Amino acid sequence: MSDSNTMKAEQRTQFGKGAARKIRRAGKVPAVMYGHGTDPVHITIPGHEAMLALKHANAVLTIVIDGTEQLALAKDVQRNPIKPVIEHVDLVIVRKGEKVVVDVPIHIDGESATETVVALESPTLQVHAEATNIPESIVVSVAGLPAGSQLLAGALELPAGVELASDADLLVVNVTQMISQEALDAELAGEEGEAAEAPAAPTPAASDSES
Repeated sequence: MSDSNTMKAEQRTQFGKGAARKIRRAGKVPAVMYGHGTDPVHITIPGHEAMLALKHANAVLTIVIDGTEQLALAKDVQRNPIKPVIEHVDLVIVRKGEKVVVDVPIHIDGESATETVVALESPTLQVHAEATNIPESIVVSVAGLPAGSQLLAGALELPAGVELASDADLLVVNVTQMISQEALDAELAGEEGEAAEAPAAPTPAASDSES
């Protein structure tokens, strides 16, 4: 479940890459908060607190600006590809009891039947959930499933209060038969044999004009 994390924010008036770098050097994160017909509010939030609060997807924060609290859902978190730094956060204003559409990660639980392979075809599932009660993940059990089993989005058991927003026919999990090493070796040997039997390309004839 998403935790509501309270953090004090400050409004900002300087923008651009230079201003953003200055904010991050000060240990803060530039962010923008919008939604419910309000004008976007550009703010900064504490960097360390943001790293802790945004470990999980769909975190809900309580942003405090000049003593006023506002619930906001972390919609887009831009992270540095190299350093453990958050570069920018998009926050969507939400209200208690309001339902939002979010992508929730799928977590595979259990082991399928012997000599099978479980493929997670859709790593996330789009759902309707209360903004203050978004599940961290949707658990899908594959315990004992035989080869040929397929789990579609519409057949999954969702947490209480959560409704499916994705297509019910979306393939989430696919269980296939494991290929034995012997079968793999035989297949590779067959491909090598076909390559060896392929006729060689004809050598171009010499030109009559050559001396």
